[in-house]
Amino acid sequence: MAEQSIVGPVGKVGMSADGDRSARARVVILLLSLALALSIFLSLTSGASDASAIRVIRGWLTGAVPADAALAARDRLIVYDIRMPRVLLGVLIGAALAVSGAIMQGLFRNPLADPGLIGVSAGSSLGAVAVIVLGTTWLAPVTLALGTLALPLAAFFGGLSVTLLLYAIATRRGRTSVATMLLAGLAIAALAMALTGILIFMADDRQLRDLTFWQLGSLGGATWPKIGTVGPVIVLALAAMPFLSRGLNALALGEATAGHLGIPVQRLKYTAIVGVSAAVGASVAVSGGIGFVGIVVPHLLRLAIGPDNRYLLPASALLGASLLLLADAVSRTIVAPAELPIGIVTAVAGAPFFLWILLRKRGIVDL
Repeated sequence: MAEQSIVGPVGKVGMSADGDRSARARVVILLLSLALALSIFLSLTSGASDASAIRVIRGWLTGAVPADAALAARDRLIVYDIRMPRVLLGVLIGAALAVSGAIMQGLFRNPLADPGLIGVSAGSSLGAVAVIVLGTTWLAPVTLALGTLALPLAAFFGGLSVTLLLYAIATRRGRTSVATMLLAGLAIAALAMALTGILIFMADDRQLRDLTFWQLGSLGGATWPKIGTVGPVIVLALAAMPFLSRGLNALALGEATAGHLGIPVQRLKYTAIVGVSAAVGASVAVSGGIGFVGIVVPHLLRLAIGPDNRYLLPASALLGASLLLLADAVSRTIVAPAELPIGIVTAVAGAPFFLWILLRKRGIVDL
């Protein structure tokens, strides 16, 4: 057996066969924190414009009067109103997708699990597409009342509605079946994609362009109001997820064993599902479809620091945020002054890694 789970007196589960990787995990988390700081700096200083984030930061710190007021005003506008919301949104979404993937893999006890399995992404996409296509007709009163918040709110409530429906289907006599949830999630996701296809068929040329760009994923629409709308949801979900680490570690031994260890398994499932749905739904609401982060990041870290969720979850948040910021920097600069959808960048990098995970799991390759 490649890995051996060990349960200590306080329920520590997830030690690898070669011993406790705690020391290595702490070093990795420290390095990932430094990498995130570097990624934030690179994201603030890179782009099609030559605006200097360093000049802006120096001006904030020293209060010095710039020699060229017009240039300083332009730099502040680009850095503060365009790049900073984009960077903050990238950190939140990257962390949310990566941590959600790690929790789903722990919940399903499968390294190939992904938040998309339970239909959250499909439900969020359906809500957003409905606003884009029907926003000037059937949903006109809603879009007029909510303005620019109509799209993110519709995507969020689309994902939440799918989650509540899925939970109602999979729960019987107060217990939620993970297997039923997986199968029902696949069916609901297929239905949501079919309804999305109908809406796309109804769309005109302008709406089709908006839909195509949105479905490929982008952080280009980041604004402070959008962060104010979805940011608290993502932050609260991320803040709650580390408290699931002990339960997920015990769940690796099976639901019966976890119950004997004193883990409230049913509450653990409910909290994990709601947290993932909130984080992923809010992320998809403002960024569109960004794939592979939830699969690649946790699996890569599991190879490096082991499966202990006490370290895996915070490390996933740090690495997910860093990778998404780097992918966004690539999308902004590789075809500048145009912008490549970030979903394309993550797919090009993540799809080969996903195939490697799949082939390695089946024993076809041994690397």
